Amino acid sequence: MILPAAIDRNDVAQFVDSLFLVFIILVIASVAISWYTNFRGALPYNRPLRAVTGFIDETTTPYLNAFRRFLPPVGGGGLSLDLSPMIGLIVLFVLRAVVVGLING
Repeated sequence: MILPAAIDRNDVAQFVDSLFLVFIILVIASVAISWYTNFRGALPYNRPLRAVTGFIDETTTPYLNAFRRFLPPVGGGGLSLDLSPMIGLIVLFVLRAVVVGLING
């Protein structure tokens, strides 16, 4: 008889680390999509593409808006630079290290 494996702290830490990694990738994808739409125009209409970009936007916008409240865009006119994704990524990397380190013990 095969007994199920127990879940230990390392497994939980790896799972939480993977969740942070997925969210970091979503933030980077959000930045890439915004750059594309700012410099090349709107994305072509494609139902699966709209579903993916909508999911990315709905997932990352509330997190990035928390930083946009305190950090306005730098520059003026059409060339303003939004630094909230960079600050958000730095915060995610720090939180990832702290949380995963605390779980590992």
